[in-house]
Amino acid sequence: MDTRAPLGLPFMKMHGLGNDFVVLDWRAQASEASGALVAAIADRHFGVGFDQLAVMSARDGGTHLTFYNSDGSQSAACGNATRCIARFLMDESGASDLALTTDRGTLLARDAGNGLTSVNMGQPQLDWAEIPLAEAMETLELPIEGGPVATGMGNPHCTFFVEDAEAVPLDSFGPRYEHHPLYPERTNVQVAQVIGDNAIRMRVWERGAGITWASGSSSCAVAVAAARRGLTGRQVEIHADGGRLLIDWREDGVWMTGPTMHVFSGTLTPQFLQALS
Repeated sequence: MDTRAPLGLPFMKMHGLGNDFVVLDWRAQASEASGALVAAIADRHFGVGFDQLAVMSARDGGTHLTFYNSDGSQSAACGNATRCIARFLMDESGASDLALTTDRGTLLARDAGNGLTSVNMGQPQLDWAEIPLAEAMETLELPIEGGPVATGMGNPHCTFFVEDAEAVPLDSFGPRYEHHPLYPERTNVQVAQVIGDNAIRMRVWERGAGITWASGSSSCAVAVAAARRGLTGRQVEIHADGGRLLIDWREDGVWMTGPTMHVFSGTLTPQFLQALS
């Protein structure tokens, strides 16, 4: 697709609990987002701004999702964006459930009622090589100060259980561990505090995006880590800065349920796109 076409480039802005996305619907044509395009749209002052960008493309008779972080790097998984797009596609087709393909695999989504959307994010990756970590080790307590838990949800996660999540200086704490040598592909970093029966307060630093109001895959990773530690059961309510997600780790995978919002649809102007040349 020529992104410098005279009519500009349509896009959608969506969010799940303030975790915000730009979505490009390229199901009608074969195209890839260039690094320059991703970076330009990501800029919250000179572009649109997002935590992640998602590209919808046609594949094998269905819809495939490709995700980019705001720093231009790719991610195999983005749970809240998957839920937002699933809701858009269900509204478009009238279906109450569907399957989406991602680099993480095929993810099932369904209408959970009351305006909520559920996505099965698949089974967590608990082995060091799948996450991946730099060397063989037990993933339930890493040899890092604070003994965090390592989990893979199609992307790597590092979860610290703390007494007071609000007291952690996440703007410095997050990047320190995002780039830890044990994580060769970098990692998402969560600080998590058990605040009640099967309820967890979570703050998150996302790999390639920084502090975000919520994160679907991070919420799944925190719930899995808490259940493995025996801190909660396998059904947990995650309290993020932007709201709450229900995470249910079942035999068929980790289901995530919460609200979505399609904020607006717009068009990137030819003037904006020509500036990328």
